[in-house]
Amino acid sequence: MGPTSFHNAAASVRTVDFASASAAAEHHDRLTKPRGSLGRLEETGARLCAIARTCPPPVPKPVTVAVFAGDHGVVAEGVTPWPQEVTAQMVANFCAGGAAINVLARHVGAQVVVVDVGVATDIPAEAPGLVHRSVRRGTRNIAVEAAMTHDEAVAALDVGAEVANRAVDRGARLLVTGDMGIGNTTPSAALIAALTGRSPASVTGRGTGIDDLTLTRKIAVVERALARVRPGSDPIGVLCELGGLEIAALAGFMVGGAAQCLPVVVDGVIAAAAALVAAAAVPDVAGYLIAGHRSSEPGSAAALEHLGLAPVLDLDLRLGEGSGALLAVPAVQAAAKILREMSTFDSAGVTDKGDPGS
Repeated sequence: MGPTSFHNAAASVRTVDFASASAAAEHHDRLTKPRGSLGRLEETGARLCAIARTCPPPVPKPVTVAVFAGDHGVVAEGVTPWPQEVTAQMVANFCAGGAAINVLARHVGAQVVVVDVGVATDIPAEAPGLVHRSVRRGTRNIAVEAAMTHDEAVAALDVGAEVANRAVDRGARLLVTGDMGIGNTTPSAALIAALTGRSPASVTGRGTGIDDLTLTRKIAVVERALARVRPGSDPIGVLCELGGLEIAALAGFMVGGAAQCLPVVVDGVIAAAAALVAAAAVPDVAGYLIAGHRSSEPGSAAALEHLGLAPVLDLDLRLGEGSGALLAVPAVQAAAKILREMSTFDSAGVTDKGDPGS
């Protein structure tokens, strides 16, 4: 049983073991392939070693993807054409197994956990397995006031840490981030701008495919929200001002996974914003994160660059739900298997000329 509160999880996070990562790099150079020829797969394997504190690392499975759902008061500003009720409807769809995340989870053999941390409207009755952890029914409108109180933000962070701990107790050895919330690319852009120092225009994207007029309005909303954030504000304070309940829960989920010394695969721009919050609050968390993919949303690339994370995949995805992160899971697991199963030059009786096959 690991720490179930964000505060306790944060206090339990250790720096990853860079010596194990170095051992992985040396081992890769002895494998029957040209040096560096497996590219980012080698980097991922080294990161898994650093997280597990051993080389070779265990293959990270079973896999649990947690989909945190919450709504956003900022939809009142017309930043999205989608009605807020869609969040609750999609939660029911997740629970019924009919969404993209469910298809992909079945494909890679992952368990899906769906968590209501702040859905604003009533969820249809048929939502089997839904985890009810609502902190409040949607955030306040960040265009005019803080999204959450400090207590609400901490409660949402605690939800994420609790869900991570529960998943690990049930056997998960790889955690994957998922999200749902109409309008959530707006608070994500605001958080990314605040925590990276980038301009709102450079990190605010079209989300579900909004037109030019709506994009201009969305950028203006992000600028208004950022005007309330003072330079040097602590990350939890920034989260309270700009964030979403599901973003806070994702940050807590990442810290909870790191506290258990497990890799956490980060999805798109929403999860990337949460990763910035988690790493700003608990810097050692960054070593436990693997960027599943680079979203086509501009804030994704900005956040990953700030975190020093190279994405495993780049497929122009912008769905969310955890879809891109789940698609990266087989590659992450393959990175561990390369270190565990591939022959060295010595064991295979192959002559090493430094760069065979070049």
